[in-house]
Amino acid sequence: MIRKILVANRGEIALRVMRSCREMGIVSVAVFSEADRASRHVFYADEAYCIGGAASQESYLNGDRILEVARGCGADAIHPGYGFLSENASFARKCGEAGIIFIGPAAETIELMGDKISARRTMIEAGVPVVPGTQQNLVSADEAVEVCRRIGFPVMLKASQGGGGKGMRLVRREADVREAFEAARSEAMASFGDDTVYIERFVEEPHHIEFQVLGDRFGRVIHLCERECSVQRRHQKIIEESPSPLMTAELRERMGRDAVAAARAVGYLGAGTVEFLVDRERNYYFLEMNTRLQVEHPITEEVCGVDLVKEQIFVADGRPLRLTQRDIVQRGHAIECRICAEDASAGFMPSPGVISQLTEPGGIGVRLDSYIYEKYEIPVHYDPMIGKLIVWATTREFAVERMRRALDEYKITGVKTNIAYLGSILELPELVGGDYNTSVLEKNADWLALQQERGDREEIENMAMITALINYMVSLEEGGAGSPAGAALSGFTSRWREFGKRNGVKGI
Repeated sequence: MIRKILVANRGEIALRVMRSCREMGIVSVAVFSEADRASRHVFYADEAYCIGGAASQESYLNGDRILEVARGCGADAIHPGYGFLSENASFARKCGEAGIIFIGPAAETIELMGDKISARRTMIEAGVPVVPGTQQNLVSADEAVEVCRRIGFPVMLKASQGGGGKGMRLVRREADVREAFEAARSEAMASFGDDTVYIERFVEEPHHIEFQVLGDRFGRVIHLCERECSVQRRHQKIIEESPSPLMTAELRERMGRDAVAAARAVGYLGAGTVEFLVDRERNYYFLEMNTRLQVEHPITEEVCGVDLVKEQIFVADGRPLRLTQRDIVQRGHAIECRICAEDASAGFMPSPGVISQLTEPGGIGVRLDSYIYEKYEIPVHYDPMIGKLIVWATTREFAVERMRRALDEYKITGVKTNIAYLGSILELPELVGGDYNTSVLEKNADWLALQQERGDREEIENMAMITALINYMVSLEEGGAGSPAGAALSGFTSRWREFGKRNGVKGI
């Protein structure tokens, strides 16, 4: 049995995994970079080991060093979280060779689904609907032009090893194909070390809907219903919800069946996600499969009542799934907002720095997966996401209201965050009504920018008022009780003055 797990990650996801380990009576081991010595996951773990410098390549991406620590501390298994080494087939294979369980799918599955072209071919063979496009890599711009003529415009050029919007180019006319092809190849090589690209027909204003799946070593696979992930900025998810407002019972059954078929086709083990694009007529197409735990997994946990990390550990330990498809029932509605240390008014530039003040939201139906605390310094070296705010309520309407309230309560000073920006998104009529798709932020960009400007002006005005009040109080203190205002506040004594008196400072 698994008794000790090394979590090969940092921040909120490391904490998230360790909490499930503690409930299961499993010893958790943290690894950390020099920049993360004061990170909360280091304090929370039962054991913690430094694995290198601040740069990811020297620490969280250093698989050999992580395996060395795992062997040294006697870890039975490694949980990779998401990002970093979570979809690294070579690392998963090395874990097996070292006799350490990799909590995730087999290396072969990661390789197969990590290559978007091979993933498309596999899904076609499994009978899962796929967006029309190429089943092989494009070798030249001339070939790209011919393919575009055959499948029609608009098209999307994509990196075969891509993700997160990198190596992607939308092309609406033939005159732009050659330039887009070269640009996509160049970005793909820079981002993934592989310049292979392919073409898909572009689905206009789709919904981005994903299905959570779980599989065991005995060929059993179930799905845990869908998540709506259409609120995206530059192909990066910002807000997710479950159930999807678009979904019908019949569509959920069909998409869930195909998600399970996709997972079975690759012998999937553990928790994974099958992503689809859904057009205006509710036709859906396979997009990709993420062979790891997703950032947005908490909303599935909230509506299905399942701890996905515990299920990952359970099946990784060689045991059969404890759940059947009939056990999975959606209850209520959940929404997640990704909280990032970034400046929305400056092109969403990362905003590392020291947390001066922190007030976290609470109350019924509020969950916060985060790793920051007051006086903690957010490092400049990693992703700016500092937490995930999740709410659950009995209906979607109540969940939207609860998320607005929770965002309003959430106060962080010392660094810039996207909290106000998220609040503005939740005021959009499309979001409130549940009638939106992946173009919602683009269509409302001007209005959202105006809300940001207003918020910035209010912040400046508030700071000016606070400064004026402080100045007024100091002036009263210096002037004594000679004036009417001073007399009214004659009992006021500065904390600084009291501190000075207690410590023998002269002139106070």
